Amino acid sequence: MHEAPPASPAASPASPATSPAAPAEPLSHGLKQRHLTMLGLGGVIGAGLFVGSGAGIAVAGPAIVVSYLIAGALAMLVMRMLGEMSAAMPASGAFSVHAERALGRWAGFTVGWLYWFLLVVVLAVEATAAAQIAHGWVPGVEPWAWVLAFMVVFTVANLTAVKNFGEFEFWFASLKVGAIVVFLVLGGLAVFGLLPDTEPVGLTNLTGQGGFLPNGWSGVVSGVLTVVFAFGGLEVVTIAAAETDDPARAVGRAVRSAVVRILFFYVGSMLVIVTVLPWTAQQAGLSPYVKVLDTIGVPSAGQIMNIVVFVALLSALNANLYGSSRMVFSLAERGEAPRALLKVSGGPAESTGSGGASGAGGVQEGADGPRDARGGVPRRAVLASVAFGFVSVLLNLLWPDTVFLYLLNSVGAVLLFVWALIAASQLRLRARLEEEAPDALALRMWCFPYLTWLTLAGLSGVLLLMLTDDAARPQVLWSAGATALVLLVAVGRECRERQGSRAHEPEAPAWTDR
Repeated sequence: MHEAPPASPAASPASPATSPAAPAEPLSHGLKQRHLTMLGLGGVIGAGLFVGSGAGIAVAGPAIVVSYLIAGALAMLVMRMLGEMSAAMPASGAFSVHAERALGRWAGFTVGWLYWFLLVVVLAVEATAAAQIAHGWVPGVEPWAWVLAFMVVFTVANLTAVKNFGEFEFWFASLKVGAIVVFLVLGGLAVFGLLPDTEPVGLTNLTGQGGFLPNGWSGVVSGVLTVVFAFGGLEVVTIAAAETDDPARAVGRAVRSAVVRILFFYVGSMLVIVTVLPWTAQQAGLSPYVKVLDTIGVPSAGQIMNIVVFVALLSALNANLYGSSRMVFSLAERGEAPRALLKVSGGPAESTGSGGASGAGGVQEGADGPRDARGGVPRRAVLASVAFGFVSVLLNLLWPDTVFLYLLNSVGAVLLFVWALIAASQLRLRARLEEEAPDALALRMWCFPYLTWLTLAGLSGVLLLMLTDDAARPQVLWSAGATALVLLVAVGRECRERQGSRAHEPEAPAWTDR
């Protein structure tokens, strides 16, 4: 590891990254507002909603709507905090940079590496699941070949201009959002009996089969534990904001538009599902969306939903590859990862991440001279993340029930740890920003600091509840072990650096003791 570069004025909330004195982000500014807006909407709409929501309905019944409200509110509060900090201090490392500025280098190191580890492990799950769907369509091609094809395609896309990532995600998110809108419209028509061969269902399915709370409030709590992780992915928006022309404005608009709409999509679709069908009609392993579409007479509903889930998985794969590469690049910028990862593409001339930017024009200045705005891609960081992603895939293919299961458990609760550090960082930085640079607060967290403390309490509650659940307990324990290991490395590095700095301090002249 290398020592971090000396702190610049940009590292303080008093002089945010938008300050003229701050060094510009060396990455390209190829993402547009439409890319970030759709990334904010589609980033958390994945297979966890389309398929995994069935498990939540099974434990909570119609009250799964309340479970999604609670989990969604928690996620949206975290997203608002992220938006506030990213609008004031945009950086490719987003919350890792914010944690370092708020709590110290140990926090930035810990949250950055934990998040990177989480993404490269989840890559394997998404690639393998997408390969299984594709194998069902084309049985002649083995799943491993599909995994290889997906990884190669998205690696190439992420090695080229960042606008390619933005375009992929824009259309992926558009399809997912479009699918949910169509589902809500068809489901709403079915509820009121406005579709052919349908009768109004009223509130029968919400109050029958044991009532709205068939398993009591314990079912609602179990539902929260089941669905809260479906909201993972919202963090990528704030990472991507650093690669827009106006990060502060872009992330603010993306967060504002995403907060209400995501809750509407999640809660609205759950309300349609449990209203159209009795909660007892859900089948294990079958998407509740497919069940509803079959019930209202949509032909080939299963295949349609397979396509949507397939796209959702590829979207998550693409976004996680992007997010992991930018996170490890940011760690390298701060001396928390090998400096070799700082190399970025620069069109005519390759450049390192220490360069500045010439402004909003078409050419940016790298360390070795001008580079085309289509460059600015941290290719080594992308390849490093892909390499570890491939290792995860191999472990999933070779030892899915042993080695990879332990690896998966070790990141099972990491998302909650990351969110907790985000909340703690916002708690510290908001107070400092209000005192030193209030104009930087273009987007503000609601009811500060009360909702921030409430979020921390909620995250702690979810972790404690996971400890009481036999299925979730191993995830918390393994994730806590992984976190402790990374934290130990972070503290050890700081101790060594302090000892090294003391060893190089000049001795006081002898006459000073007289």
